[in-house]
Amino acid sequence: MANKNLEELKHSETQIKGGGVVIVLDTGSVIGPESAAMLQALHSRSTGGLKNHLKILSEKGPENFMKNFYVGYGHKSIGDCGTTSIFIEGVSMLVAKAIQDWPLYSGQESSTRYIDFQTQPFKNPLGTKEGEEILEAYRKFYIEALEPTKKYLKAQFPLGEGEKEIIYDKAISARAFDILRGFLPAGSTTNLAWHTNLRQAADKVMLLRHHPLEEVKNVAEAIEEALRLAFPNSFGHEHYENTENYNKEWMEKDYYYHDKNCPDFKMVNNSINTSLLLKKILENRPAKTELPKYLSEAGTLQFEFLLDFGSFRDIQRHRAVIQRMPLLTPEIGFEKWYLEELPEELRTKAKLFLEKQEDKIKKINVSKEERQYYLAMGYNISNRLTGGIPALVYLTELRATRFVHPTLRKKAKMMADSLLNLFGKFGLVIHLDKEIDRFDIKRGEHDIVLK
Repeated sequence: MANKNLEELKHSETQIKGGGVVIVLDTGSVIGPESAAMLQALHSRSTGGLKNHLKILSEKGPENFMKNFYVGYGHKSIGDCGTTSIFIEGVSMLVAKAIQDWPLYSGQESSTRYIDFQTQPFKNPLGTKEGEEILEAYRKFYIEALEPTKKYLKAQFPLGEGEKEIIYDKAISARAFDILRGFLPAGSTTNLAWHTNLRQAADKVMLLRHHPLEEVKNVAEAIEEALRLAFPNSFGHEHYENTENYNKEWMEKDYYYHDKNCPDFKMVNNSINTSLLLKKILENRPAKTELPKYLSEAGTLQFEFLLDFGSFRDIQRHRAVIQRMPLLTPEIGFEKWYLEELPEELRTKAKLFLEKQEDKIKKINVSKEERQYYLAMGYNISNRLTGGIPALVYLTELRATRFVHPTLRKKAKMMADSLLNLFGKFGLVIHLDKEIDRFDIKRGEHDIVLK
């Protein structure tokens, strides 16, 4: 049986209360996620082989099987065997971070380098004129600063001999977007995709529906409804009152982490048992090769450091380490890099602009969680990050390069230096970019375009 034509596919779509949409992708496969899960479950109980299982699938279908065994009897591992892709559109950066705050998240999010913020909607949870004025002031500053910043960057980094102008212009634009993203609100909307198995989708939504932000709760409701439409036999899980109350309690009170006295950078805990580190494994690892995961049994290191929310969006992608979700506030201050990278005539204007914005934000009647929508992504958050040596080495090598946002690569380099100071004598090698701060126009090639 041939796959369906694209026009015949029936994607499961739901609207998010307050704006936005959730779409569960129909790939057109004859053997869909529920069928795939059933086949693998049968494999665990019978030696009849796949062809025999396919015959049973054809005769009985996956419907009652998933309803009875995955949902009814609670065999959660069956839900691990079927995967789906969920597209979530028109939601705030804060929603994207909430969904991605999950150790097994796989997916993609729109980059601030490729969004046109001249027209991109901003989320205004207050729904007031005051809230809209604060958000639109960010847009006005961003638009007015864009061309002067590009001109300033071209003077700093002139086109080199033999460099292609089209790639150079893209690299200049990327740098300008990296600077000016600091002046965009966390309420800016974005799109993200989430590829997950059925079990993880149910487990994550179970937490999202108790998130402190109303927008996230609305998204959770829309995701659950879309998944029920797509897989009606896999999403009828009972809501247990004690479990719901427990999740509600800690999500509402303890989900966000905030330390106004967070150090600029500090290693605060080291539980590494160095007797478990094998020198030949550490010192013989070639570049672009990961350390064996078993080295994580040696223990963990914990770092605390300041990082602007914009760059937290990047480091949060590293789910092999544990990071608390930080609360965005103006309390710790605005990352100076975003101001220092502006043309001189814009720096004073930017400082005054931020001061005026802070004054307006203080006057609106809003919770500390919803205040985040009205704060620029250049404000610093308190980040606490915990991980084993393999995860930390991978993170530092990937993020301490010239192609990464400067505020993040600075902290990644500090982590790398800490690792080498502690474990270099045990053979640890970290393959770092030798020209970490060089402006490289290859950055302009980091794009996905239709040919």
